Amino acid sequence: MLGGSMTCFPPFLYVGNNLGKVKRTRRFYIRQRGWSGVSEIARNFPKMGLVQQELYTKEVKDLSSAVRRELDRVTRDIKIHTGMRIAIPVGSRGIDRIDEVIKAVADYLKDLKANPFIYPAMGSHGGATPEGQKSILRHYGITEKEMGIPIYASMDVVKLGVTSRGVPVFIDKHAYYADGLVIINRIKTHTKFTGEVESGLFKMMAIGMGKHKGASIYHQAAVDHGMESIILDAGNMVLRKCPVLFGLGIVENGVDRITKLEAFLPDEMLEGEKRLLRFSKKVMAKIPFDSLDLLIIDEIGKDISGTGMDTKVAGRHRDLIGDFWIHPHPKRIFVRGLSPASDGNATGIGLADFTTRSCIEKIDMHKTAINCLTALSPEKAALPLSFPTDREAIFQALKTVGLKPTESLRVVHIKNTLQLQKFAISEGLRYELSKFPRISQITPFRDMAFDRDGNLLSPF
Repeated sequence: MLGGSMTCFPPFLYVGNNLGKVKRTRRFYIRQRGWSGVSEIARNFPKMGLVQQELYTKEVKDLSSAVRRELDRVTRDIKIHTGMRIAIPVGSRGIDRIDEVIKAVADYLKDLKANPFIYPAMGSHGGATPEGQKSILRHYGITEKEMGIPIYASMDVVKLGVTSRGVPVFIDKHAYYADGLVIINRIKTHTKFTGEVESGLFKMMAIGMGKHKGASIYHQAAVDHGMESIILDAGNMVLRKCPVLFGLGIVENGVDRITKLEAFLPDEMLEGEKRLLRFSKKVMAKIPFDSLDLLIIDEIGKDISGTGMDTKVAGRHRDLIGDFWIHPHPKRIFVRGLSPASDGNATGIGLADFTTRSCIEKIDMHKTAINCLTALSPEKAALPLSFPTDREAIFQALKTVGLKPTESLRVVHIKNTLQLQKFAISEGLRYELSKFPRISQITPFRDMAFDRDGNLLSPF
């Protein structure tokens, strides 16, 4: 018998249509059909308490002024003439206040009498269609009306050349025919690999600006050459062959607010990105506890991470170019749903072990398939076991982590892998709180709360 107190679950805690009725007994349930009368001991759900961790929270308050200061600094050595058509890329990630950043850049260029325009730079996202990619921009408040400049969306590309590794390099058609290009992106860790350059300006010049065709080829080439080499090769070719004016790197703090903006001339971009990546790694939020039995995630989505959930926060990755299982080492992952801004793209659901039927029903398999196939990641579209309610999914997940007393179970519940200032932990982690002076408990440990439909009442 398992340790800890043993109380029965409500009689609707079973899955499937043919498992039979559940007979309630004093200490356990006996399934009368399907399991040939084999007994199953039901255990309590762990008690959960909300904690808050002290993160790096310095942020840029006045983005418009910060952008203008940075562009003033670098454009002294750039000739921007009247009527110059300048292409501004916008990716699919949910970057903090990205609409304000893009508007500030557009206004600055218009003040110089240039004619800037926006184009989606997001590989295969949005179903790899112009309409789908413009829809993603609208989610972020980026429209022609709000930005005051045109948006040109197309999946057409122009071939720039072939790298020394034999990889063709492509660029969005509208960007190719522009008189000048600016490169804007958040700089952070990449979910697939670790290097001096990961997700940032060079990735934007490769996978974002290369659209669906370029992204597909670059991911294939990465199987043989590594992703960092491929995006550096492609980015350097863009810098050599295109009229890149400047880059603008964005770094977010531990609570996903912009903490640093820095502009670079083309020949400064590589070293500048390396430096900002090192800074980003220092200030990013992580789950401090290790060796988890269960990680509960309220939502995943493309606006949250390229893999739906940030693999370096969740601690799990499956990929052709390399798998890893790292801190916080979760035995099981339960994903409750998709973020609204993901628009049905469930890339990353395959990294979970359990989910709900309602989450499955919200998946746009066409968008998900295109994204995952382009990234050579079909495993990230694989569907985990699904159950009608959160209660059943959590119950089944905890049955697969070993024979442990309820009070010893190590469970963490987060909203998503971006928002980690507040999260819930189980009673089994209470004695480790003293190891982390920057974490404080803000609610007592209480029973998990479910609504009458069996769905978890999230504290977020």
